[in-house]
Amino acid sequence: MSDLALRSSPRRIGRSVLAVIAGFLAVVVLSTGVDAVLHAAKVYPPPEQGMHDPLLNLLALAYRSVFTLAGGWITAKLAPNTPLRHAFVLGVLGLIAGTAGVVATWNLGLGPHWYPILLAVTGLPLCWLGGWLAVRGRTS
Repeated sequence: MSDLALRSSPRRIGRSVLAVIAGFLAVVVLSTGVDAVLHAAKVYPPPEQGMHDPLLNLLALAYRSVFTLAGGWITAKLAPNTPLRHAFVLGVLGLIAGTAGVVATWNLGLGPHWYPILLAVTGLPLCWLGGWLAVRGRTS
């Protein structure tokens, strides 16, 4: 069987999709979980009030950045081949989702506009960095 056929077999494609989904779910579950804990602990205001304190937005950006990097790392580790490409795909999906979030919430007054913009634009480089950390030192 040719190398191309091996790289594009249904099993490998399935593993590729699962790697990206696993990274995405890690980011979403961790982010929303910490959000829920911080709301319950009354660190964050109730969701319907929005979050207008820049320090709280920086806190959210900080842990979401760590989780996004971890999502890229997980995706790269689970990828059947080309781990950085898989992490990049996750980052592109994050950029698309983040941009949709910016557009959807722009006029809702939920907080400063810089926060969702930074979430959108940092997703791709953080996923790539997570992927790079996963593969550095790996020998073929």
